Amino acid sequence: MAAAEPRRAPPRWLEVPANMVRLLFGRPLVVSGEPGDPPRVGKRTTGSLTRRLFGIAALWILLLLVGGGWALDRVLNAAVTRNFDAQLQFSLGAMIASAEIDPVGEVRFNRPLGDQRFVEPMSGAYYQVSGGGQDPFRSRSLWDRVLAVPGTPAPGLHIYNSTEFYGEKLRVMERDVRLPGSPVVWRFQVAQARAGLDEQIALLRRTLVRSFALLGLGLIIMSALQATFGLWPLRKVRRQMAAVRAGRAARIDERLPVEIAPMVEELNDLLAHNERQAEEARTHAGNLAHALKTPLTVIMNEATANSPDLCRAVIREAGTMRRQVDHHLARARAVGRRAAGQSLAEVRPALEAVERAVTRLYPQVTIDIAGDKNATVRAERQDLDEMLGNLIENAAKYGGGRVFVTVEPDGEFVEVQVEDDGPGIPATERGLLFERGARLDTGKPGTGLGLAIVRDVAAIYGGDVSMEESEDLGGLLVRLRLPAG
Repeated sequence: MAAAEPRRAPPRWLEVPANMVRLLFGRPLVVSGEPGDPPRVGKRTTGSLTRRLFGIAALWILLLLVGGGWALDRVLNAAVTRNFDAQLQFSLGAMIASAEIDPVGEVRFNRPLGDQRFVEPMSGAYYQVSGGGQDPFRSRSLWDRVLAVPGTPAPGLHIYNSTEFYGEKLRVMERDVRLPGSPVVWRFQVAQARAGLDEQIALLRRTLVRSFALLGLGLIIMSALQATFGLWPLRKVRRQMAAVRAGRAARIDERLPVEIAPMVEELNDLLAHNERQAEEARTHAGNLAHALKTPLTVIMNEATANSPDLCRAVIREAGTMRRQVDHHLARARAVGRRAAGQSLAEVRPALEAVERAVTRLYPQVTIDIAGDKNATVRAERQDLDEMLGNLIENAAKYGGGRVFVTVEPDGEFVEVQVEDDGPGIPATERGLLFERGARLDTGKPGTGLGLAIVRDVAAIYGGDVSMEESEDLGGLLVRLRLPAG
């Protein structure tokens, strides 16, 4: 038994007609990322945009065509009927103009009417004059039939349809006239079969229906093509996203319409943001591993050598590892809060809370706060407290007893300046303080991680921290800049 040939994917130029067929017959329109990819449909969808646009356009086209066709049918029907009635009125006027009373008091025409059908039996054109108790004066086309004479019509012309003759519908026009020399009011009637009129109306309606049906089909196909090709860039974006998900591309680089380009830019920014977060996570993991490697090596060496100071070494290195873990956890929390959404924190309440805490630790230190009382920054309150607490505590610990904090708006940022009256730090050594574990004064307790935490958390929120000499107090001035809320 021969092996079955592998099923070939349809050529790309067949995608549009295939989608059109599925669209017109109401079946789901599926566009995969690749020809062989299985279709993926979300659990919470609101239907197809293509079919929604096509349905709205088709419904609107149907309503317009039905309304327009009905109105046009009324207009053409009225026009054809007016033309038909104009011929009847012309014949009725000719009858009245040629009518006269003979010596015996009956109505006669002094000249024959121009329409030959009045003298041909059953021709479909008839006239009749009746009144005064006389026998009706009829056209020869009536043969042995008589037009019915209804009650007194309305003044002027009276037009109506009649079915008094079996198998023949009539259009009747009549008028009451008093002829000169006769006291009798004569009823002049002219009638014509409606067959010709009805045939013209039927022909017009058939033409209208066929024309509007063809027009509607063309408009519906056009709306389907418009919906399909109008949303085609979204399918391109979907295929590009599938390529990004599969690792075949890093960004969406297709040239797209201006309506979709902003969305694609946001998607690319989101991808870049996720890449930055992943890179930050890898960096944090690497830094933490590097920070824990040395204490673990020290513990392993002490344990291998059966050192009598093993307990003290374990306690010392475990404390170092705990500080490193706390540092990286603080950074991870800041990244997580930033990713969850930008929060706003008021600077003045955070400063006052930190002042109360630091004053209890260093009662001999005076902390003054000045500047904008309503400033807000785009950061979590907990992270803001941690950054301000590290800066103010360092100023209180290493200063001479005075700490001055100023809050100033700086364009799109808010700058918090922390000054102390301590000995200051040489410019060549200020950059070292931002390294993990770096301490210039080892005589006072500390871990050397405070400024590194401030720098890292500020950078996560899009801010920065810098150092310089305080002109007013002579010590160190630390500038913390965070995005304004």
